[in-house]
Amino acid sequence: MQIQVGIITVSDRASRGLYDDLGGPALKKAAEGYGWKVLAESLVPDEKRDIQRAIREQITKGCQLILSTGGTGVALRDVTPEAVREIAIRELPGFGEIMRMESMKITKNAILSRNLAVVVDKSLVVCLPGKPSGAVECLSFVVGAIPHCVEVLNEVPTSC
Repeated sequence: MQIQVGIITVSDRASRGLYDDLGGPALKKAAEGYGWKVLAESLVPDEKRDIQRAIREQITKGCQLILSTGGTGVALRDVTPEAVREIAIRELPGFGEIMRMESMKITKNAILSRNLAVVVDKSLVVCLPGKPSGAVECLSFVVGAIPHCVEVLNEVPTSC
């Protein structure tokens, strides 16, 4: 099964053109390396409505997996977890737990990360750090569970 992927970069400065988005392209390369097809890419500011709109637009385009980068830290403008939780039907806490646990082996600041994964409609949304290397590393820590999760979310219920 080829997973259809959307990528969202959440960054005030990159969305205003003050610096280049490096996180989105790094995640795209990683996703393609896993054999997934990237259908959509978005760059939005750290605003709940913009993040939620980007997720909904990518789901409408057929994205089964949405990877966001940015907005998961402790800065007052970092609102990605709050934005996705508001539209989620369930949270999958194991993703954030594993990402933080494995990242702690690399940097003591990983404890400050608010990475998470949720289900929105029938899509898996994984929120990753804004630093490109951190986003790709955290994705690699949880990649093994993603295909099964996407498959289960897209199963057609059988009638009795």
